Amino acid sequence: MAASHIRDVAALADKCAWNGVQEYDLIRGDFAAPYDYSNYTTPVVGPDSIDHDVLRMVRRMSIEEKVGQMTQIEVGQLIDCDGYLNVTAAEYWIDKWKVGSILETPGNHNGRYNWYSAARFSEFTDSVQKIALERGSKVPLIWGLDSVRGAQYVGGAVIFPAGIATAATFNPEYAYDAGRVAAKDSRAAGTHWAFAPIMDLSVNKLWSRVYENFGEDPFLSSEMAKMSVAGYQGDYKNDRTRVAACMKHFIGYGYPFDGKDRSNRHIAAHELLEYYVPPFKAAIDAGVATAMESYGVINGEAVMLSHYYLQKLLREQLGFKGMLVSDWGEINSQAQTYFTAKDIRQATQVALQRTSVDMSMVADDQSFGENTIDLIKRGVISERRLDQSVARILQLKKDLGLLKQPFADPKLAATVGSDQDIETARNAVRESVTLLKNSNNTLPLGLYEKVIFLGPTLNSTRYMGGGWNVHWQGPSDNEGDSVYQGFGDTILQGIESITGAAPAYLPGVDIEGAQLTSVDDIVAAAKSADKIVIGLGEHTYAENEGNIDSLALPWGQLDLVYTVAKRTNKPIVVVLVEGRPRGLGDVPKIADAVVNAYLPGAYGGLPIAEVLYGKVNPSGRLPITYPASEAQASDTIWQASYSAYNPQWAFGYGLGYSDITYSNVTLSADALFVGASITATVTVTNNGPYPQKEPVMMFTHQQYRLGYAPELFRLRGFRKVSLAVGESKEVSFTLTAEELAFWDRDLKRRIEPAPVNIAINPFTAADVVATVNLQDVDA
Repeated sequence: MAASHIRDVAALADKCAWNGVQEYDLIRGDFAAPYDYSNYTTPVVGPDSIDHDVLRMVRRMSIEEKVGQMTQIEVGQLIDCDGYLNVTAAEYWIDKWKVGSILETPGNHNGRYNWYSAARFSEFTDSVQKIALERGSKVPLIWGLDSVRGAQYVGGAVIFPAGIATAATFNPEYAYDAGRVAAKDSRAAGTHWAFAPIMDLSVNKLWSRVYENFGEDPFLSSEMAKMSVAGYQGDYKNDRTRVAACMKHFIGYGYPFDGKDRSNRHIAAHELLEYYVPPFKAAIDAGVATAMESYGVINGEAVMLSHYYLQKLLREQLGFKGMLVSDWGEINSQAQTYFTAKDIRQATQVALQRTSVDMSMVADDQSFGENTIDLIKRGVISERRLDQSVARILQLKKDLGLLKQPFADPKLAATVGSDQDIETARNAVRESVTLLKNSNNTLPLGLYEKVIFLGPTLNSTRYMGGGWNVHWQGPSDNEGDSVYQGFGDTILQGIESITGAAPAYLPGVDIEGAQLTSVDDIVAAAKSADKIVIGLGEHTYAENEGNIDSLALPWGQLDLVYTVAKRTNKPIVVVLVEGRPRGLGDVPKIADAVVNAYLPGAYGGLPIAEVLYGKVNPSGRLPITYPASEAQASDTIWQASYSAYNPQWAFGYGLGYSDITYSNVTLSADALFVGASITATVTVTNNGPYPQKEPVMMFTHQQYRLGYAPELFRLRGFRKVSLAVGESKEVSFTLTAEELAFWDRDLKRRIEPAPVNIAINPFTAADVVATVNLQDVDA
């Protein structure tokens, strides 16, 4: 007995001799072959009634099996000490707790490899599915993955621009494309459920998650959200290259009062309905299959335990019929973080009694299963409450085809990282890059010009990615760019592709601002050049999870610009690679040109270079307000009109290389009544010298509003038009009185009569305005 025990210990010690340093999953294959796919331009048929066969499944289940379906654990619970699948652990969770869902990639949870290829990932997921079919409830698992920028957790998959960059295109087709490719590549890995799109309004610009979302504006976010849902889901009940989308985070997550993630949000109920709810309503109308509740509290009330937010508003008012999952450990956090419950048991009880949550992303322990089973058996919670949730979960599994075939399709793996996916992502970058300043036509650069390139972001794939990039917070310092194994580029590589020669480059400083190149060497190189391009930006959020106390970029980065400007007399171009609008000090005054590239993703280098050298005419526009000071961190385009709005750059701002002019706005009528509409028309002309894609935006501003301060501007419509040199196009928008209704403090919709300015592209040189009279009616 003792000898056997010694042998077992020795075997275990040998097995666990792995040092924990993740390996590279060497990704090979032919990634050039194109593939066919179906586009879905109309709203998908989303979740509806529960099928009879699903109800029969629910009735046959034991309490333990039902609770298991409502339990989601993270994949790290199944990882052995050697980094591979721990079959015994998987059998334990499926046999003992009958879990119905897994989330995440082994690469984020001490798996053997840091970036799992589709083949390696699917080998893991398929192995766990086989256990699920043989043990426990014998019901296939649904596997969730944060595929928010393409399937960025799947090795070699194309990492798309962040949400803020996608929004900057003002072209929702790119939200669709990113979702479509993410779905395909997620399915290739054996996962079926994408925790995306992310639709929080990025109000406080200090917030570490600004980059994930589609900006600060309700209308822009809504348009992007519904196309994103269509991209992820398509005909998800029949098309097995699509996944279930998950709108998140419901609700109000993007306005932490101090900018720190999960801080309390102070949002009046009528303002929540007016600004924060519309993107989620758009996603529901588009057929989104699932939703995820938000971290934290609003006005002190825990979202996770709120009957109003997670039953009355979500289910009854907005009509959401899909499956609702908690965010990571949020039931447990009520007792452990927010102190909104005495203990985890009480939090579990209240979440089940007051809300419509269907699945607990408990993540790391069995507390949800233990407490829920006990609460049911003691009669505190009715089994009927479980039946509602389990029915929604099983219906989702049926809709995704999992009850028939839950395994990965190996044919999809050959399409991961394909050339056409790379080009799709690069097209999004080409339309997102935003030119914010261009004095004396400093840009575009000429191939004949001698240019010196400086700064930490020009020679990094990692910094172009930011968060949700290989790992949740991006590659670590140890991984750097090597983790990509060539599946990406840099801005310098893009420049070399354009010019045919290796660019002259000195890093100057690192991403934290520490000096890497002597000042004398920098100045000497700068003096010898015709123009100077300096790349500034943010560290990936891996080291500090992105929380910051100041918007300002590291001093060393800013001082690099100041030093070059002071000691040379050469034109300076600053390229920003950042996930949120960082403080730039005097850089906007000093630099001759400023380009915002946001977080363009792993293949952003070539498109940025194309913009710098005039191969692409920039057409991106700011989807956020870019503050000029810390005090403006929460300024938005829709704030009260009497409040000062003097940002560095306004929402919707951006330049191109062509001279674009707008005619006056013509209206089809001078009065606006309920039940009718008016048409606003403007003619846009490209006076050259380059072809231009031009975002045309229509805003409204009510001159006064009885009892309620009108907003500065509300975006009501936008279109992106392509204009050849010398070409003019008429662009028309329709506006109804109902669109000008607003929520009052009694949570009723109302319209107040007043003159309303219809503005096209305010805060730009193209600003044109006409006025219509909104008539006195009830909304």
